[in-house]
Amino acid sequence: MRASTPSRLTGAAAAAALLAGAFLASASTASAGTTPDGGPAAGPAAAGHGHTTPRTLRAATYNLSLNRATEGELVADLSTGDDVHAATVAEVIQHANPDVVLLNEFDYSGDADPYAAADLFRENYLEVPQGTGRPVEYPYAFVAPSNTGVPSGFDLNNDGTVGGGDDALGFGLFPGQYGMVVLSRYPIQHRGVRTFQDFRWQDMPGALLPDDPATAAPADWYSAEELAVLPLSSKSHWDVPVRVGRETVHVLAAHPTPPSFDGAEDRNGLRNHDEIRFWADYVRGGRTGRYIYDDEGRRGGLRPGSSFVIVGDYNADPLDGDSATGADGVPAIDQLLRHPRITDPRPTSAGAPEASALQAGANLTHEGDPALDTADFADTTPGNLRVDYVLPSRDLRVRGAGVFWPAAADPLSRLTGVYPFPSSDHRLTWTDVRF
Repeated sequence: MRASTPSRLTGAAAAAALLAGAFLASASTASAGTTPDGGPAAGPAAAGHGHTTPRTLRAATYNLSLNRATEGELVADLSTGDDVHAATVAEVIQHANPDVVLLNEFDYSGDADPYAAADLFRENYLEVPQGTGRPVEYPYAFVAPSNTGVPSGFDLNNDGTVGGGDDALGFGLFPGQYGMVVLSRYPIQHRGVRTFQDFRWQDMPGALLPDDPATAAPADWYSAEELAVLPLSSKSHWDVPVRVGRETVHVLAAHPTPPSFDGAEDRNGLRNHDEIRFWADYVRGGRTGRYIYDDEGRRGGLRPGSSFVIVGDYNADPLDGDSATGADGVPAIDQLLRHPRITDPRPTSAGAPEASALQAGANLTHEGDPALDTADFADTTPGNLRVDYVLPSRDLRVRGAGVFWPAAADPLSRLTGVYPFPSSDHRLTWTDVRF
């Protein structure tokens, strides 16, 4: 599906959108920080009482692990309201109550009906009260294909055979596994969406292409024929403009590959680094972003002065874990965290430092503040990490931020739990911004 394809509106939401000329007079957020468990201090309050222009937006990212082992399985699971996993992650979203949220590891439904899974998740789970959560409605959505599971036709991992997840354009067992979806209370400007699924890695100036350590030639892990088809994005990069009152915020969504599961060539670590660098160059724009082209052939980065929020599971911690460092000595995620156009809200929770202390193991050797962790990974390696980010542009004032990771004594900790997790090994991360 290309960026110009509209989302599906159903029921009362469709009628409201039509009456409002495709604009939903939606909720505005009124958060001023976090609760002691790291959850949102206040959910969005209904717009009204003379306030017709929303001024605050809660943006969130959530790798909810709503992926399945086979193609079509997610649609089947969401077709009723009985899937316990889906109900649990839906309740997390209901308690966090974001205005716009990126869902990572949400399988793509296929070109025949791209919005099938997203529609079912909204209708059967998000719009139905789950546990102690309240229904949430997202009349607007954006879904597009993912590179995951798309056969490359080449032996990309150099193991002597062609086929399987490692030889796909992005790791996956079928096309669209581990995909993405953006859900929004506010209208998505579909005609302005840009996707970068097909941008080739080799077309990035100074790309950190992996080297085969068994040969003398540089940067030769991939052949010229492989580089001619290998995209930078392991899933995709999306620029999804969302209209909030009179303002437009560009939701910049991605899910770079984990910097692991490879060898001395570090092909995944280097790709992760450059997938993150893509947004750093994109928001800087100008000459820096001139090399960028989207799937419709339009060139250049983000227009100067545009408001944006970068969201996603970036699989990179600034101090710990396996992510790569560039030739300039800057760790992968610091390309965004230290960017002059980006604010790092440094969201925390009560549950993350508690888990780090209780689980010990690799966590005891970490340099980073455990309160910033967003993922509960294996205690042996790599330990818990900060990998999920909601990073607004500097023109947006941060009004609050947090990670949904309740302390064990909090009743809501049943939603995050311990391994095997009832929801996901990642935690929903959110930031409130004011225009």
